[in-house]
Amino acid sequence: MSLRFAPIVPTARAAALLALAAPAALVIGAMRPDAWLIAPVAGIAVFALILIDALLAGRLEDLRVLVPGDVEVGAQHVMGAQVRLAGGRPSAMQAALACDPRLVPGGRMLFDLSAQDREWRGEGPFSASRRGTGPVSRAWLRWTGPLGLGARQLQGDLDEQVRVWPNLAATRSPALQAFLKDAQFGLIARRIRGEGTQFESLAEYQPGMDRRRIDWKASARHAHLFAKEYETERNNQIVFAFDCGRAMCEPVEGMPRMDRAVSAALATAYVALKGGDRVSLFGFAARPEISTPFVAASGEFHRLQRAAAELEYRAEEPNFTLALATLAGRLQRRSLIVVFSDFTDLTSADLMIESIGRLVKRHVVLFVTMADNELETLSAAAPDDLDVLSEAVSADLLLRQRALVTGRLRQLGVDVIEAPFDKIGTRLLDAYLAIKRSGAIG
Repeated sequence: MSLRFAPIVPTARAAALLALAAPAALVIGAMRPDAWLIAPVAGIAVFALILIDALLAGRLEDLRVLVPGDVEVGAQHVMGAQVRLAGGRPSAMQAALACDPRLVPGGRMLFDLSAQDREWRGEGPFSASRRGTGPVSRAWLRWTGPLGLGARQLQGDLDEQVRVWPNLAATRSPALQAFLKDAQFGLIARRIRGEGTQFESLAEYQPGMDRRRIDWKASARHAHLFAKEYETERNNQIVFAFDCGRAMCEPVEGMPRMDRAVSAALATAYVALKGGDRVSLFGFAARPEISTPFVAASGEFHRLQRAAAELEYRAEEPNFTLALATLAGRLQRRSLIVVFSDFTDLTSADLMIESIGRLVKRHVVLFVTMADNELETLSAAAPDDLDVLSEAVSADLLLRQRALVTGRLRQLGVDVIEAPFDKIGTRLLDAYLAIKRSGAIG
């Protein structure tokens, strides 16, 4: 970090003192013209105090700016600074950092430092709003003398980079970890046994079992009721397809829809890998952009995370025809395809429905979209005036169009998830487990 000192500057307290001294000097000049020297002498004394106070603040000995190298989008992190002075008794200290707007709104973070064990330390919280690499390019430091009249400050260039990754908080949640722990001991396997397609064994029929699973021939031989047990197949192929177009780049509660979708997909992919399935990511906008090989081991999960971090935000309309045709051509066997998308008009939705309809003929398709809370709020608003009434009518029309699109998808045999952004992850995981138990993928 290259530092450059700026001149000593007066503080707001010094400016206020000078502002108060000016009227007093005018009064003295009017009442005692022969005492006009008092005004310039007083001004010089104030400036001398400012200079002395700034010198008493101390000299910088060491400055360290603490910037995290890797963060997750939407998660809370901190940037800070540690300062050591050679002598001096500063009364206050502030630091500022210039950084990418995706890290801090406006691209500037300001925080106070406090004295701790002969050092001054401070930090400021931030939450990255988008994935990518955000530079932290400049730092400012300002500390004030014991009287609060003079301050010393410096500025310097930084060469720090903050890499913003997809949010994996869901994979670390206690509920999911408990779920996976049970799966490791076979509890999940026992629960889903009998609902798959791969025959495993015969078991004594118990009340509550599906009667269609009774093996009548075996029961006749043993003079006792026996039922067939099936085991859910493994090694299924799951593809998470992300629409990276304009609609998915719109923010929901401060984070783009696409990043919400990526977090939900990675949590489900983590569970799928633990369950023995194979996972791939596919991203598209006007053309296909990312298509990863299938990952089969949970130890390779970081490859999916890295690929998801490379999904770009595109201010363009997605080409579903080209993208989904390309995806279908790459799949050699029946797979579960999870499509994350959104739509703003019926024309683009028609093309999407047509393209998804071709996928359903060979694959299991799960369509995931986020409920538009803003439209629902506008639609439910009390019609107090004509403007509110007009907004409510328009919002209700758009909601009806969304319901029409999702209804057409369901008629094609597509499983549709439409839920608030904070429920998408759990709904997707439940849908994946239900499809896996039914054996529809194999």
